[in-house]
Amino acid sequence: MRATGRTRRWGIALTIAGAMALGGCAGGAPEQEESTGGSEGFETVTIEHALGEAVITERPERIVTLGQGSSETAIALGTVPVGVEEYPWGSDDSGYLPWVHEAVTGAGEELPEQFTGGEELDIEAILSLDPDLILAPWSGLTQEQFDLLTDIAPTVAYAAEPWVITWEEQITVIGKAMGLPDEAQALIDDIKSQLDSAAREEYEGVTFSYIYNTGPGTLGVFFETEQRVAMVSALGLTVDPVVEELREFEVEGTDSASIGLENADKLDGSDLIFTFYSDEENRAEIEAQKLYQQIPAVSRGSVVAPTEQPFVTGSSIINPLTVPWTLERFVPLIDEAVARLDR
Repeated sequence: MRATGRTRRWGIALTIAGAMALGGCAGGAPEQEESTGGSEGFETVTIEHALGEAVITERPERIVTLGQGSSETAIALGTVPVGVEEYPWGSDDSGYLPWVHEAVTGAGEELPEQFTGGEELDIEAILSLDPDLILAPWSGLTQEQFDLLTDIAPTVAYAAEPWVITWEEQITVIGKAMGLPDEAQALIDDIKSQLDSAAREEYEGVTFSYIYNTGPGTLGVFFETEQRVAMVSALGLTVDPVVEELREFEVEGTDSASIGLENADKLDGSDLIFTFYSDEENRAEIEAQKLYQQIPAVSRGSVVAPTEQPFVTGSSIINPLTVPWTLERFVPLIDEAVARLDR
């Protein structure tokens, strides 16, 4: 599976980030300069990014978010967005991502409007929300879309590539855009503390690979900087060093390598396998493949594979709302997989 252009990269990213709750995670934070200005003590912020720049002159009150993770950080910083890109694959019965629904309704606030995103981004719906800031630092926003959105409100896109940003950088740039850099750093510190507290001594020295599929015969491996891998690493497990041999198979804009099932033996040294499936039919067809069954971690059952779509999504994103929601569900599954190791 190779990216051959912007349309192809977008399709792969949505397959992974959308239908299967993926996204990227690497690269530098958007370059930023600040100068005194604005009103009510807010300093004008200029954020340069891959598609242009966002000049924010007043403290934002009506925020719209695109892609993944930005709405959660905005909420944690005290502002419920007026609109968010819909994410039906990971939503629960409420129609919202459960951690978003819990945080907003628990605070007695009004849930944000949802609109169609991706290639079919509903610009008119965003316009009707009258935003004063649009956050899309972890998204697949195109240049054409940005050019339309920036005429509506200052729009923050990704630093270098679609779907490519670390969780720390995402929180940092959102905090700067909202005029709350210190509060954003406090969120980062708290997340690190939660992850450190969840780490287990018995995870020390245990290696893992985080894989995915896009159908029979396929096999993808996430790089160590991808957010779901970063979450597992923070718990004390070690990314299988084989990942460094897979750079030649990199799929641009996904922070992963598509190596094909014929190369499944490259994962023979992984003590654990982390993965997910789009649905039970996908699980059955993938697990029925002989080469897949021959991966040592798979054959002995040392696999961590959440099945509920919200759980798959929550464990794919590191932000102030997903981490506490995910950890209480994730750690027991990891303990079960570790218990199957011959140690």
